[in-house]
Amino acid sequence: MRTLRLARRYPIVIAALVVLAAALLLAGLGQGDAALITASVFAGAVGAWTLITMVREILRGHFGLDILAVTAIVATLLVGEYIAAVIIVLMLSGGEALEDYAAGRAKRELTALLDRAPRAAHRQAADGTVEDVALEEVMPGDLLVVRPAEVVPVDGTLESPAATFDESSLTGESLPVDRLAGEPVLSGSINGTGAAVLRATATAADSQFSQIVALVREAAASRAPVVRLADRYAVPFTLFSLAVGGVGWWVSGDPRRFAEVLVVATPCPLLIAAPVAFMGGMSRAAKHGVIVKGGAVLELLSRVKTAAFDKTGTLTRGRPELVAVRPERGFDAEQLLTLTASAEQYSTHALAASVVEAAVAQGVVLLPGGGAEEAATNGVLAEIAGQRVLVGKRAFVAAETGRPIPEPPLEPGELAVYVAVDGAFAGVVVLRDLPRPEARATLARLGDLGARHTVMLTGDGASTAHSIASHLGVTDVRPELLPLDKVEIVRAAQPRPVLMVGDGVNDAPVLAAADVGIAMGARGSTAASESADAVVLVDDISRAADAVEISQRTVRVALQSIWLGIALSVGLMAVALTGLLPPVVGALLQEAVDLATILNALRAIRGGRQTATAAAPAVGTAAVRG
Repeated sequence: MRTLRLARRYPIVIAALVVLAAALLLAGLGQGDAALITASVFAGAVGAWTLITMVREILRGHFGLDILAVTAIVATLLVGEYIAAVIIVLMLSGGEALEDYAAGRAKRELTALLDRAPRAAHRQAADGTVEDVALEEVMPGDLLVVRPAEVVPVDGTLESPAATFDESSLTGESLPVDRLAGEPVLSGSINGTGAAVLRATATAADSQFSQIVALVREAAASRAPVVRLADRYAVPFTLFSLAVGGVGWWVSGDPRRFAEVLVVATPCPLLIAAPVAFMGGMSRAAKHGVIVKGGAVLELLSRVKTAAFDKTGTLTRGRPELVAVRPERGFDAEQLLTLTASAEQYSTHALAASVVEAAVAQGVVLLPGGGAEEAATNGVLAEIAGQRVLVGKRAFVAAETGRPIPEPPLEPGELAVYVAVDGAFAGVVVLRDLPRPEARATLARLGDLGARHTVMLTGDGASTAHSIASHLGVTDVRPELLPLDKVEIVRAAQPRPVLMVGDGVNDAPVLAAADVGIAMGARGSTAASESADAVVLVDDISRAADAVEISQRTVRVALQSIWLGIALSVGLMAVALTGLLPPVVGALLQEAVDLATILNALRAIRGGRQTATAAAPAVGTAAVRG
């Protein structure tokens, strides 16, 4: 059964093995002519088909290295080395099988997520009975039972008193995570040894695991930039090999010398090693909690010279705590906080959720609103209890009141949210949003990796932005920006390529505009993740530096594999020039070269020692929205 599956998947490999065995048997029985005809017809047919395929590719503008293989098959047949011709066919067709195996090994971390994707959920009814339902039928609010060692099907909150989950395939964290009742549980994580009950907070389509699986499918189906990478060497290597073979023929006067040289010049290392290395790099990135959407992204990441960052939620924690409520005359603190939080519940900005959470924690009852409108990065307007409430930036609120608003005194790390009610300035809500502890070390590490120009893009005021930037070591600060401003700055940034790291729906345009966009997907919006070239699955900005480091090693391993294959082939060609390397032996040695380069390419999976990102405490002053 296994043989039949292999025969269907690799028919030419099986046919080459059968023809080779038959030719050797016939030759051993003294039937040389029959062996010659059997091998020559088969090798000639495969060579002709390869030639037709190669011509089609050339007409499409893709120069193929198969010209060396076709020439080697024809040359060996013309000089009577029919066994060598069949071995070359076996080597070429066997390369596909080797690539399948190596690519499967390289993308193991990527496909692990796809293999574990759940198809159903165990829904608990009001009477306590449990029924299996299709994943698409699960709705927010449903109670779900997750049995031991099962994958959590949708995002939810834990209803059981406590449970342990394995999130390693999502976050790269190897240790199990303990959750208590009321805490969020990630879809895609694996339940521990006890059954757990959770309440669904999203449908399957809107759950994080579903979005991750979609990203992984896109990444796994992508093609590494092998054509560009290999074609840099394809034309010169082909011309060099033909020239060396021609010199051997001219010097020796024996056409067999030309065939002997070309047999060891077959191009499998260029065609197989590079894609295996790129798939291995993508798999390694996934293991570190970063989904990279294709090999071309790895190649760009490896050459990044400028790194741009959003501030709020990217360089800072994005979950500020409430420090103070400072009402103007005519308003009291409770009223101001109630109106502010009631309006902010209609905003998608990172700071809005913090205001709402802080107000609810203090017992504030949110009021329903109407006619809510959000001005991206500026603030939100809503009708609350019959009053026109405007919440956001100082300039945004000042335009509503028709007069300038003084900036309140702020301590380091604090920011102010300004509020106007019915056209009058009502006061400020003060929050504290400190830089991420790993941000400074991450920026320094990116600098060591080649991204020495760093840019902070923010809608905050200049004093706030410069304060945060000075503590993080950012060399270029661009404050008071609208989304379109960020796009224009990234498009014009030098030196290139430019990396942009951000989260939130407002960052989607600039992530798409950058040469490489990385979205902080743990809390970021779906729009940002879809626009980005890579997505960080955990709330840790240091993973962006991990992605750059992994990409650099991946490209290095791919190039090493290519050069290793070329060097070994050139060495064998030099020996073949002397006439000491029969075609059959040369073909077998070239197969060993293929194996050596593929094994070298698989080093991209393991990677070098990752640089640990030290958590550096940083304190800054922040204001308004970024």
